[in-house]
Amino acid sequence: MSPQNPTSQQSPPPPSLAARLKDRVAIVTGAADGIGLACARRLYGEGARVLLADLHDDALGRALDSIAPGRPPALVAVPCNVTDEPQVQRCVARALTAFGRLDIIVNNAGVMTFKRLIELDAQDWRRVLDVDLLGAFHFIKYGLTQMTRGGSIVNVSSIHAIETSPLVAPYAAAKAALVSLTRSAAIEAKPLGIRVNAVLPGAVDTPMLRQNPNIRSGAEVVDPSYVGRPEDLAAVIAFLASADAAFVQGAAIVVDGGRLDKL
Repeated sequence: MSPQNPTSQQSPPPPSLAARLKDRVAIVTGAADGIGLACARRLYGEGARVLLADLHDDALGRALDSIAPGRPPALVAVPCNVTDEPQVQRCVARALTAFGRLDIIVNNAGVMTFKRLIELDAQDWRRVLDVDLLGAFHFIKYGLTQMTRGGSIVNVSSIHAIETSPLVAPYAAAKAALVSLTRSAAIEAKPLGIRVNAVLPGAVDTPMLRQNPNIRSGAEVVDPSYVGRPEDLAAVIAFLASADAAFVQGAAIVVDGGRLDKL
């Protein structure tokens, strides 16, 4: 697999979509790179005011500059550990203070571990579940208490929720649970006028994929035609965040270029 050049992928949305999210306010987690950064860029390009949340403060600054040099007031960065519930609560409060409302949450933060089941311990499981599942839960919890009617939460799961490979059991389990959490949250959010959906990416040209030891060792080979761009995911997430998806609730949308069909 030859990773694509991410600098060639940063294009604005089509002019017809440029104001689809005008005056909406979004929080994107794991926003410093990969899918999260592409989402923040896409939502901002469609008119939203965006809070970028990430564990890595220095990377957040670079992310802001890559979206809009000069850091306009419609973009805010907040360091946030999604496993820390008080930090999540403060992050949501910061969005309300900065922009006066909250309409969109993209739960994208995620981590993986690569060990055989017999090598895993409880700490390995907790690390992945805390970020990939409970991190999303924390933002859903505080989002449902603060979001406006017509709001949208999008959880970034994975095709590992459906089909998986060796050495990633905690990740696959967390992403499957995230799909289940999406359904439960959608049921409870519907009377509030808030939609909750999930996207299930396949192989996407991100640091997580490029640093995957299975990929680097050649143990897992991905046909380049099945490797998507972060922008491909961002486009689907922007759709789910918009009023164009007003009747989409509790869905789990596979975005993998047809890789699961081949598997």
